[in-house]
Amino acid sequence: MDDEKLSIRVNVADRYYPLKVERENEEKIRRAARMINEKVLQYKQRYTDKDIQDFLAMASLQFVIKLIDEEEELSNDYLPNTLNELTLKIETVLNEKE
Repeated sequence: MDDEKLSIRVNVADRYYPLKVERENEEKIRRAARMINEKVLQYKQRYTDKDIQDFLAMASLQFVIKLIDEEEELSNDYLPNTLNELTLKIETVLNEKE
């Protein structure tokens, strides 16, 4: 029965959302909700004249910018490794021909 999904309720910005999740993803989802709530709370404390939708939008924007930065860093790291591998293959082929 481990294959069955787990029913959980996640609190995001003072609203509860029922979810069915894989057991191994439960903690990750709860952690994500906590991170969102912490960021929303930071905005709530800083800007008292805005509503919860504004805080959620700003938190989402901040997290996605961070995600994009991470993806760009990974792709930049990937390219030099790929070039190094290609260079080694070319050198190997050239050395075999000598």
